[in-house]
Amino acid sequence: MSISAKSVLKRPRAAVVSLVVVVLLLVGATTTWLLVRSPNAVSGPEGVAILNVPNLAPASAVQSGKTIDGISCRTLSNDTVKYHIHVHVAVYVNGNEVRLPEGIGITKPILVQHYSSGLFDDVGLYDCMYWLHTHVADGIVHVEAPAKQSFTLGQLFDIWGQPLGPNQVGPAKGTVVVFENGKRLTGDPRSTPLLPHADIQIDVGNPVVAFQPFTFNVSGGCAQGTLSCTTTTT
Repeated sequence: MSISAKSVLKRPRAAVVSLVVVVLLLVGATTTWLLVRSPNAVSGPEGVAILNVPNLAPASAVQSGKTIDGISCRTLSNDTVKYHIHVHVAVYVNGNEVRLPEGIGITKPILVQHYSSGLFDDVGLYDCMYWLHTHVADGIVHVEAPAKQSFTLGQLFDIWGQPLGPNQVGPAKGTVVVFENGKRLTGDPRSTPLLPHADIQIDVGNPVVAFQPFTFNVSGGCAQGTLSCTTTTT
């Protein structure tokens, strides 16, 4: 059986078209990555990248220092930390990443430590700090408690004074999807556990961003009253 010259020409042309499609898909994926995670980031005082994106909400919603969800606000003089872990929390609103601000869980007047790598919000002589808090706008949530116990994302948001539920994250409204360590969770977002060195991603609205793994190692400045930045899970 003979093969016409026309049919021979079709094969390389089809291969070229397939190659173009693959390239376009790769470009599209790269473009999506650039849209959802800003490349403009600097390493902050905790050794973790601070993205050049807006905060989801300000950190100053809570000022009274009253006990919230069984979590007290400790002063510098009564600071005792025997359970210390870190959790990374990323938030995407309609496909665009926003930040958790620095100073969640720290009442005013906040003591601001000045490091060469940036500012570090801390507890001072005239304020207090909850067991769940943030020092820097790098997504790192500190759990610094007097004893080992379980904590949830809902407790963090209550201390922050921001709503969290199946259809709202802070001021952002829409369907909420939560991932933890790559696994898509079901149920109430408030029940998401704050596990040692967990990587949590919250999506609100559309599109839902595929889980973006984030590797982190907290170093640098530590909170007042904390003997070291070394975490302990016992």
